[in-house]
Amino acid sequence: MLTKKEIASNFLMLAVQGKSREAFNLYVGKSFKHHNAYFKGDTETIITAMEESAEEVPNKIFEIQRILHDGDLVAAHSRITQEQFGIDMAVIHIFRFEADKIVELWDFGQEFPKDCVNENGMF
Repeated sequence: MLTKKEIASNFLMLAVQGKSREAFNLYVGKSFKHHNAYFKGDTETIITAMEESAEEVPNKIFEIQRILHDGDLVAAHSRITQEQFGIDMAVIHIFRFEADKIVELWDFGQEFPKDCVNENGMF
């Protein structure tokens, strides 16, 4: 049986590869909801958005930097690089689980500033 951290990681990797339907079929519960402010809250809309993102930027590099687990929550702090657009971002996904299924998702992203003032960087 996979851990919640492994489920969250697998879900994200499948979604980035354009396999969001597979990710949802494997890892998401029936009562799923998400909180991405740019898309309607239903499952089909977010699946379609993930598919479109993978299609529009097929060569993005997605790297989980750290992943944390606390009770029914898992948080992944990741780096996404889209070289063709010159975009490098820090992204946080927070998953809420019921048993071994993802039932809620929050995601937040911040583009790396061109002139980062912080000498420690974003990671």
